[in-house]
Amino acid sequence: MAVKIPFVRDIDFAYGEVQQVSPLIRRVVANNPGPFTFRGTGVYIIGQGDVAVIDPGPDDPAHIDALKRTLQGQRVTHIFVTHRHLDHSPAARPLAARTGAKIYASGVAPRFSVDDFVAEAGDDLGFKPDIVVKDGDVFSGANWTLEAVMTPGHTSDHMCMALREENALFSGDHIMGWSTTVVSPPDGDMDDYLTSLDKVQARNFTTLWPTHGPPVTDVRAFIQAYKDHRLDREAQIVARLQAGQTQIMDMVPVMYADVNKRLYPAAAHSVLSHLVRLVKQGRVVSGGAPTIHSDYRLSP
Repeated sequence: MAVKIPFVRDIDFAYGEVQQVSPLIRRVVANNPGPFTFRGTGVYIIGQGDVAVIDPGPDDPAHIDALKRTLQGQRVTHIFVTHRHLDHSPAARPLAARTGAKIYASGVAPRFSVDDFVAEAGDDLGFKPDIVVKDGDVFSGANWTLEAVMTPGHTSDHMCMALREENALFSGDHIMGWSTTVVSPPDGDMDDYLTSLDKVQARNFTTLWPTHGPPVTDVRAFIQAYKDHRLDREAQIVARLQAGQTQIMDMVPVMYADVNKRLYPAAAHSVLSHLVRLVKQGRVVSGGAPTIHSDYRLSP
């Protein structure tokens, strides 16, 4: 039986309007809904007066104007970007130009190949932070403290930010309440992703604030279901190989029979990420380097 993840999808908001969602956190949602962004990119503003901004979102004039209205009369001291996708990072540079704040993000370089899955959101290829952040770096304002928590897996440069005062984690796309996360090789890595899930689970956060969708409050159980789901998918792949299917594109319609076909490309890349992991473990062999179009079989 497939693992059931206790998704949370109810979110009350109005595009471009600021909401106080916790004592120290406000959110503005960009009007960029889609199959991989859910209702849109949630931009988080931490504190009052001297504030930090997390994941400024798309470079959309109406959205940037909404952020400007929200931030009027306040000093932006830090702009944090969880990773370089087009629904997260492009507004960082215009916001920095308007506020004088520096942009903080991981300095890990992306890994690309001809098999890259670009339909999710696309990479912000020109993105570079002003300040490179490392795991455990701490940043503070008048009434807030943020810690960088590196969580590679969804992308090689993905990082979350922990708000110590509320024992909360801004989880970017690493953990989303409304959906599972796309892990697409070569920049996405399933081994890294599972390790990062363990790392977050061990911190015992009270709340997760994903960039897309509502918060997750039953954190430990949710992450456990996330992990169990991934391992269940891995078992399904092994079962497909045992049944004689050797191609990813033959496995996907069976494994994702209850999923909209427009999401099959994303599903195929998630299957690839598992097969890359299984090949590294020696449980599966492929003809050459693992790709979407490789033939796979169980190791003898």
